[in-house]
Amino acid sequence: MYINRVPNGNSPPAVLLRESYREGKKVKKRTLANLSKLPDEVVNNLQQILKGAKAVNPQQLPELLQVVRSLPHGHVAVILNSIKQLQIDTIIDPQQSRQRNLILAMIVARIINPASKLATVRGFHGETATSSIGQVLGIEKATANELYDALDWLVVRQEKIENNLAQKHLQEGSLILYHSFATLLADLGTITTNKIKFNLQGQRFSFEKITQPTTLQQKALDLAGVSLICTQ
Repeated sequence: MYINRVPNGNSPPAVLLRESYREGKKVKKRTLANLSKLPDEVVNNLQQILKGAKAVNPQQLPELLQVVRSLPHGHVAVILNSIKQLQIDTIIDPQQSRQRNLILAMIVARIINPASKLATVRGFHGETATSSIGQVLGIEKATANELYDALDWLVVRQEKIENNLAQKHLQEGSLILYHSFATLLADLGTITTNKIKFNLQGQRFSFEKITQPTTLQQKALDLAGVSLICTQ
């Protein structure tokens, strides 16, 4: 594992915890955690530890680190990536907005676990979340009324959206096939995004970490073109 600082325009660089792995003859890398919110001192200390320095007794780590939240994430990442590849998000609206994020969230939730609007919105909330949808799309405080308002916003664009989708993905006389991949999504849903807290020198810090996919899960993610990365 190693720490990589990635330039981020005019904003502070993203600080990512990464690891390299081999798949066949290819060497690839994946992001394990986003450390951008940690103080520089903590990041620098961690960087020294990864290079071999010893800071704490490994037996003390369970006492220092505490997983305070774990949300199913892998299936959410795959569906959102598919939406992006099909350009469904930009067809709905070229401009990113809260309404568009609410619509995308409802699409993902409908695929993963169809439910009423009230149950769906509860699945977005931080306290009652059933997956990482709310966190990834920034709608953890959405309400059921907002979902209905977003649907009203969408219906005005419905005909234009349907025509654009047909022009991009269908030809005259095309045969449309539907295939269920619920089993794959259920397996990818076991990949979780975890919020971990720890105390260091009297101060309390936290960071996000995604669990490491199994070999089969990683192959599915690679085929889907998905690179898992923590956003917070």
